[in-house]
Amino acid sequence: MNDRIPLQIGNHVPAAPVVLAPMAGVTNAAFRSVCRQFAPGLVYVNEMVMANAVVHRNDKTMRMMSFQPEEQPRSLQIYGSDPEQVGRAVAIVCDEGLVDHIDLNFGCPAAKVTRKGGGAAVPARPALLRAIVRNAVRSASPFGVPVTAKFRMGLTDDLRTDVQTAHICAEEGLAWIAMHARTVEQHYSGDARWESIGELRHSVRSAGHRIPVLGNGDIWEAADAVRMMRETECDGVVVGRGCLGRPWLFEDLVELLSGRAVREPRRLGEVADVISLHAHALVAHYSDDGRHETKKRANGEDLAMRDFRKHASWYLTGYPVGPEARRRFSMVSTLAELEDLLAGLDSMAELVPGGARIKRGHTNGPIKVSLPEGFLCAEDAESDMTIPDDAFEMAVSGG
Repeated sequence: MNDRIPLQIGNHVPAAPVVLAPMAGVTNAAFRSVCRQFAPGLVYVNEMVMANAVVHRNDKTMRMMSFQPEEQPRSLQIYGSDPEQVGRAVAIVCDEGLVDHIDLNFGCPAAKVTRKGGGAAVPARPALLRAIVRNAVRSASPFGVPVTAKFRMGLTDDLRTDVQTAHICAEEGLAWIAMHARTVEQHYSGDARWESIGELRHSVRSAGHRIPVLGNGDIWEAADAVRMMRETECDGVVVGRGCLGRPWLFEDLVELLSGRAVREPRRLGEVADVISLHAHALVAHYSDDGRHETKKRANGEDLAMRDFRKHASWYLTGYPVGPEARRRFSMVSTLAELEDLLAGLDSMAELVPGGARIKRGHTNGPIKVSLPEGFLCAEDAESDMTIPDDAFEMAVSGG
């Protein structure tokens, strides 16, 4: 890996070639703040927002674009399938100084997105893909904001789009590209096919493109990242589901990629401390999201705890806490109740053997690929097929 190209966002060079995958409903400001406490200096991407919603200043979408004052770089993923709207959205967030980095979503496999021609469907229409990337780069360039992209191998094994997508992105001036080594049809089933990452990197380098190629898929432990980079010669990794309930994975990644030893798995008492930290961060996040002043504090805790229930399940994965404790955590409704539940855990309990590799987040698939009628044979490759839904109900898109 002597020719590895370092990652860079403006003047920011990450402490390690590691990026947090944007995951809808997960990678908000609260979650990112917890991750940064374990590994400051990496690139942590906010959950994706819809270009059309940004342009029309949808209240919920504007609240989703939330960054803490000390957060650098401020990274945001945008998705859409109308080149003009994507360009306008990028111009807005850059002109208003909201972001330091834009990532384009060409990898979301959710049927509600692909059936509208968005997400992972876009690369199947190369002219449309190029127009979206070109408009995004053109809008971001005057502000010095780099643009990157994340995509999948293709729709199916018979409809691979990764190599062409990578070349288009490189030709249009993206700062890096990242590939989740599964097809849309695979969804989250089976194993990520890392060999496709190596093949993609070789194709990009052979074409003379000096652009970092990042790999994504099935990085559950720090050793997985080292192995992926060794086997594929990729320039860095994007971490999705592997950090759910395990934000300290980023610390482990920095340590191992820097040649240092990774510490032993955390005992349950340390996990409980992180659970409390994360829950309080979520309450602060939801209590300051622009709701009416007299109601936002109470609503903030209620919303935060409802959101936190899925995180509690992920944090407890691999620990011998018993079904009753898991049930109670899945129904927690207040911070006080959560603290009582945490106090009842065995702080010395250890992660079961193989516990770190228990899959968290989506595991379903394969699925039928949903596309608009005539999408693959449409002549007007730049037609407006902007997704009408907001990101609030999107599936977790990380690998």
